[in-house]
Amino acid sequence: MAEQTRWQRWKERLTRSEAFWGYLFLTPTLIGLLLFSAGALLATFVLGFCDWAVLTPPVWVGLKNYQTALVDPLFRKALWNTIYYTLGSVPLNLVFAVAFALLLNRKIRGIMVYRTTFFMPVISSVVAVSLLWSWIYDPQFGLINYILKTLFHINGPRWLSDISWAMPAVILMSVWRNLGYSIVIFLAGLQGIPIEYYESAKIDGAKWYQLVTRITLPLLSPTTFFIIITSIIGSFQVFEQTYVLTRGGPANATMTIVYLLFSNAFEWFKMGYACAIGNVGFVIVLFVTWLQLKYQNRWVHYQ
Repeated sequence: MAEQTRWQRWKERLTRSEAFWGYLFLTPTLIGLLLFSAGALLATFVLGFCDWAVLTPPVWVGLKNYQTALVDPLFRKALWNTIYYTLGSVPLNLVFAVAFALLLNRKIRGIMVYRTTFFMPVISSVVAVSLLWSWIYDPQFGLINYILKTLFHINGPRWLSDISWAMPAVILMSVWRNLGYSIVIFLAGLQGIPIEYYESAKIDGAKWYQLVTRITLPLLSPTTFFIIITSIIGSFQVFEQTYVLTRGGPANATMTIVYLLFSNAFEWFKMGYACAIGNVGFVIVLFVTWLQLKYQNRWVHYQ
């Protein structure tokens, strides 16, 4: 009995020691999160109710910044452009990612080379990729217009200086760059599906499209749910592409919420209004994410 008591005391001391060292190693990360994440979020929320021109002390103005946003045509334009970008990029990314993941999930020679090639744009700098695509979109010397002219005898549009084509051009570039990440996630989901399901279905005479629609897609729904949420959050944060490719133009056709926030904060020095814009964007993303979490049980199927 005494030996059992000593063993329990030693076990408790060991557990406390492990917890101490664990919290000690976590301390730098926790401090960083409190200072640069939680602290910044709190400061942004408070400054959204202030008129602050950076060089002068902030002045409390209550809901004035939010009232200004409601009647600001530039904010409404930026909000619509962000929604347009989201509605264009998220479904395209989803469809192409599933299709390529199915192709890359096969056991063929050199498959790792293909997977690496698709993932390369993800680890590339957004600025570098944007500069590359600015050349591809060039109306005179760009690759796309050259192909359209040579193969189809079509005069391509002025991609980045045309109001109708600027946002689709940004969407196309973004989908190309982010596709590899979604493919990797879907590949992980595909490799987690038990092969016995496919073998049983084939014995029953199921066709390939039935395997995809009745087994693959339903069992990939948790992965799809994750990709949709992260893609929507990322689409509301789009900035680098529009900054490098179009500077928000032409005629504010690619002005997004984050670009408008940047312009107000660091070009026009309306920091309080910029914080209010950021808070509005945060609330929108939070609401959309909450809706998806609330209704996920209608279409997400966990094994």
